[in-house]
Order: sequence, then structure tokens, then C-alpha cells
Amino acid sequence: MLLSLVLAAATPAAAQDFQSTQVLDTIVGQFTGKPLGAQGGARTPIDKRLKLQPCAAPQLEWRSEAKDAVVVRCMAPAWRIFVPVDAVPTPKVAPVAAQMPAAVRPAPVIRRGDPITVEAGAPGFSISREGVAMGDAAPGARLMVKVDDKKPPIQAVALEAGRARLP
Repeated sequence: MLLSLVLAAATPAAAQDFQSTQVLDTIVGQFTGKPLGAQGGARTPIDKRLKLQPCAAPQLEWRSEAKDAVVVRCMAPAWRIFVPVDAVPTPKVAPVAAQMPAAVRPAPVIRRGDPITVEAGAPGFSISREGVAMGDAAPGARLMVKVDDKKPPIQAVALEAGRARLP
């Protein structure tokens, strides 16, 4: 019986050796502006089994811009805990597509059946060959050119009307 009285008397003193989790729950609620369990407030109470050193001035801040957790921090003694929050869902804003002008296809400078000159070369020399365009092409576009009836067509890049070069 004497042992139970000693234990009962020692319990409140031992409880004061650690930071009260109820006090932390209260200040988290004040920080979020929402009660425990409400949307925007702490999901659950802080675990009462935590044995944190007493803190005279706990500091609170959001963990991230998502506001999905509160960081409770004590500088002396140094400890911190993360309290999960039922984050308020933010409506997703649909990205606004920039008004793009309709794709303008450049006018072809070479038309199918046009006679063209196909050029190839490097610094110091150039070679050219006559051929017939097998399709339409705008400047910079590729087209097939028939240069010999006995050989397959070659591919060229349109430069201007009547002129193309090898790619």
C-alpha cells in the first residue's frame, strides 16, 4: 500500500519532466486555425508516448507550401516533430493554352514536274545535276528528285524556285 502511494505521488512530478503533448496539440490548432481532425487541422493528436524535453517557447512553421504538415521545433533543448495536417485541397487550375496562330504552311517554291538543278559541294568545288521534282516542296523541305530514268530518285532540300541541294 505504501508503494502505491509513492507511485501515485511520483506520477505528477514525472509528468512535468516532459513536454505536454496536449499543450502541443493546442498550439498546433491555434497555428492552423482549425480544430483537431477537421480539414486544415491536425489529423490526430500528438502521440502521448513521446517523451520530449520541456520547451519554454515551441516554434511552429509549415513543412512546405502544400501545408500538409506542421513542424513543431524547440531550440533548447533541440527537438522537432512533424504533425500531419489534413490539407485543404486547392482547386487545380487548368493551364491556359496560349493562343497559337494557325500553322501557316509556307508556299511551295518547287512543284511536282518542275525542272530543277540539284547542287552538291564543299569549299573549293561544286557539282550540279539537272532533274525533275517528284513532289511539291517549300524552302527547307525535302523532296525526291528524278535525275536519271535508269536510277532511283534522290532526296534533296528545296532552296528556291528551280534550285535544291543534297542534304
